[in-house]
This record gives sequence, C-alpha cells and structure tokens, in this order.
Amino acid sequence: MSPTRTPKKRTPKADLTPQEQTARRNGKVALICAAAFFGMVGAAYAAVPLYKLFCQATGFDGTVRKAEAKPDKILDRKVTIRFDANIRELPWKFQALQSSQDVRIGETGLAFFKVTNPTDKPMTGRALYNVVPESAGPYFQKLECFCFSSQTIQPHQTVEFPVVYFVDPQYVKDPETVGKNEITLSYTFFPAVDDGKKTKVAAAATPRIVEPLGGAPSRGL
Repeated sequence: MSPTRTPKKRTPKADLTPQEQTARRNGKVALICAAAFFGMVGAAYAAVPLYKLFCQATGFDGTVRKAEAKPDKILDRKVTIRFDANIRELPWKFQALQSSQDVRIGETGLAFFKVTNPTDKPMTGRALYNVVPESAGPYFQKLECFCFSSQTIQPHQTVEFPVVYFVDPQYVKDPETVGKNEITLSYTFFPAVDDGKKTKVAAAATPRIVEPLGGAPSRGL
C-alpha cells in the first residue's frame, strides 16, 4: 500500500494568472516610484529655505549682505583685498579704480568702481558680487555698496560708486581661513530685471549722473 501524499497548499500567488502577477509587480513598482518622487519633491522644497540661509550667511550667489556697524576691534594682521569688475549682457564699461588694497582686519576700507554708459539711452543694471575664497564670504562685510540696489545710468554718463567694507575679526579664528591673506571681491553687472514697482523705487533712490562722457565723473551710491 503506497503512502498517502499530502496535497501541497497553493499559495495566493500561485492562484494568480501570469497577467495578474505582472499587474501586481507593476503596482509595487509604481508605488515605489511615487514614494521616491514625493520624497524628492519634499527634499527640494526643504532645500529652498536652507539654500537661502546659506546664501545669506556666506554671500554666495550674489545674495546681498549689509553690515549694520563696523567692528569695535582692529587687529594688527593685514589682508590684501583684490578687486575685479565684469559685465554681462550690458554695453557698459565697468572697472575697479584700484587693483588691490591692504587693510587690517576689522579696519574699514574704501574702494571705488567706475561705470560708463556709452549708449544713447538710459539703462538700469544690478551688480552681483562674489567673494573668493568662499570661506572668507561670511567675514567680508559691506557697510555701503552699489550692489544694494539697481543702478540707472543715463546716456553717455560716467559715475563712480564707493564700496565701504571690512573683514570681520572672527576671520582669524576660523580654521578654514588660516593662512589665507588674500581676498578677491568680484562684481558683475547684469541688466536689472523689470519687476515693476520694486525696480522703479530702487532706481529712484539712486543718484543720477549729470556729467557728460569725457567730463569729470560724478560719484553716487
């Protein structure tokens, strides 16, 4: 007498047709993809405020950082500040009136940049800046700068803009800035974005140029 065989139990998966099994697999893949997508979207939204905080702290990507007051302490250590001027998509002429300055850390420095509009129409530009090395960005502070607002230059006019700046004494305490005795401040003028009322207010607050091209340049802010 042959032994009785116990019938194998059929799993729910075995009861499915090949088409149903494929549909189930596709459903799982779709759920995984959806979860990954929403996760990336959430990370992207979270990255926006974090990126803004980073830019405000370092001045990266041209984010305007205006110091409220100069430091109370001036150190004996000096750093060399180099200046760079560039133009993008504007027919202006833009230059730094000094190639470099040696200043003590905590001491207020004053530099000038000159802009000329050689065209026959008024044009408005906005200067974005960058600080190199990046580790120096949080410590390079500006009290006065033409980059704080849009600048309107009249036809065939030249203007000199001052930049009042200092290097925060905390610069010497950062391990990332040890041994770095040169800082480059670079400006790039772009056409100002026409954002309606905001641009008009910024332009109205900017002194206009009255001297003709070739005459004595005016100084504004």
